[in-house]
Amino acid sequence: MIVRRLAGTALVVAALAGALAAPARAAAPPARPGPPGIQSVTPITQVYTYGQKVAAVAVEYSAPVNPWELDLDTFTVSDSIYNFRYNPIEDLARRADRTVTRVYTNDSIALNPYGRSTPGRYVIVELAADDPGGNTVIAEGRYVKVNPAQPTLVVQNEDVYARPGNGVGRGRVLSDGSPAAHPLSGESVDLLADDFAHESFVQGGTVLPYAYHLPEDYDPSREYPLVVILPGHGMGFNGANAGVQVVADIPATAWLQPEWTGTDEDVIVLAPQNQRVGAAAESALMVALVKSFMARFSVAADRVYASTVSYGSTLAWQTLATEPGLFTAVLLTGGFRVSAAQAAQIAAEPTPIWITHGTNDHLLPVAFARESAVLLRDAYVAAGVDPTEAAELIRYTEYGNEAFSEPDYHAAYGPTYEDASILRWLLAQEG
Repeated sequence: MIVRRLAGTALVVAALAGALAAPARAAAPPARPGPPGIQSVTPITQVYTYGQKVAAVAVEYSAPVNPWELDLDTFTVSDSIYNFRYNPIEDLARRADRTVTRVYTNDSIALNPYGRSTPGRYVIVELAADDPGGNTVIAEGRYVKVNPAQPTLVVQNEDVYARPGNGVGRGRVLSDGSPAAHPLSGESVDLLADDFAHESFVQGGTVLPYAYHLPEDYDPSREYPLVVILPGHGMGFNGANAGVQVVADIPATAWLQPEWTGTDEDVIVLAPQNQRVGAAAESALMVALVKSFMARFSVAADRVYASTVSYGSTLAWQTLATEPGLFTAVLLTGGFRVSAAQAAQIAAEPTPIWITHGTNDHLLPVAFARESAVLLRDAYVAAGVDPTEAAELIRYTEYGNEAFSEPDYHAAYGPTYEDASILRWLLAQEG
């Protein structure tokens, strides 16, 4: 033990002597700052009631940003005012400034629910959801798709400073204020939509793309309710618009959010994107997909629900008539009329159905929904269902213009999904 201590002491003395004898070395140069200016602009999108919009932009700099020098006027964000539901495609070139609601720093491309700054090189610029601009979905003939060249532009009006090393002062300038407009340069972060998996189902040579979402803590030993989303005609697959059925409107992503459903129950969501070849063929392929999906994942067979938008109603009517018992209950919004023959077939195995429609629907007359409700109730009674029970099984809600938060009175899914009690009703039905 004594020998080791002496040896160690000798080594220390020798090292000190060597250090004293060596010539002085120049101090290491400070780390060179990264290139000045904005490094990238990444959109963060969110699906609102009537579809996906740019909810924020993440502006990247070369070093952590001083948050105390940021305010609502630091940036101007502009975007197209085009909305595929109301505007001609020519309006894609018309622009307006978005309303900036919060500005803060973050260490990743993500929103902070409290709008508080975290040390980081990203500045998150949040935008008002009710602005007319920022919609990501555009029309392409009779179909819609996500715009591959989203026209969002960002102007940094004021100087942006680095976070000071000692917490005092402004820090060095990372980027000078300028009227230059910066386009989007990073791949978008699509809240909730990015959580869907995308695959294809093939039968008889026909391809059916679909998206699905499993609960975060999916456990194959449990059984989960399954909600099948049947979208409108324009969300059908045309070979170049895969995935748009998830983002064009709220029905797919709503089931991932307790604030929409009114419950924290875990739900599996399946969103087929049929090629538009006719309701009978589309229904048959969709049914095959649902059965295959149920065999693959842990689905409660007595809790399989369909929720439709517009044209999707035709697949629901066909499936209820030809595949009785597959769907436990159906929520049908702004849809087509059921035929008398289909109503009679459906009545053979009465299914709870809630029909909603806008009084002033400009595409599908409200008479379609009114007549469907009467046809189904009469068919149920003719099949032996008590009239009071038939009225309970076939529910009908009609919305006046004031119920729509955007003036597309065909989009009855809007006020329907904004009423969590209707979604809770759907999940409460059991076979």
